[in-house]
Amino acid sequence: MDVKSAAQPPMPPLERADRRDREAARRDGRELPEDDIRARVQQLAVRQQRFERYLASELGVDAPGLEAMDHLIATGPATPTELARRLGISTAATTLVLNRLEDAGHIRRDRHPSDGRKLVVTAAQSSADQAFERVLPMIEGVEELVAGLSAPERAAVQAFLDRLVAIYDDATG
Repeated sequence: MDVKSAAQPPMPPLERADRRDREAARRDGRELPEDDIRARVQQLAVRQQRFERYLASELGVDAPGLEAMDHLIATGPATPTELARRLGISTAATTLVLNRLEDAGHIRRDRHPSDGRKLVVTAAQSSADQAFERVLPMIEGVEELVAGLSAPERAAVQAFLDRLVAIYDDATG
């Protein structure tokens, strides 16, 4: 008997099968029981990751490059140091990400307007347009979905999502 099996009691067969079904459904979109919200949240997270990989592939960037582009497009130009702080990576790693993005034509680096020693990184308009073109159908779909909710449905969804975000925030400090 190994330590792992001694530390945890075996999972009952029904629970194990349910867990396998839930994990398979989370990955492949198999139909879920009507009341399984947890698995639907997991499916949403998997779909979000899949969409980010798709978008990165379409733009020809890696995951850190996509995150940098997202920040630059959403919040505007930034210095490399500001971008490193937003991404939670070192300035050296940020330089590598920016070099790849610049080589691919996704960004440009210009002198800071008030401090010539600094650089300002800006997303190329053509890259921002490409990203927006691919994200727009999802944005429109979500907006249509939300517009179709009744006031009580909207309140319930909003309350659920607010609490879910708080759980994620608590988990990450």
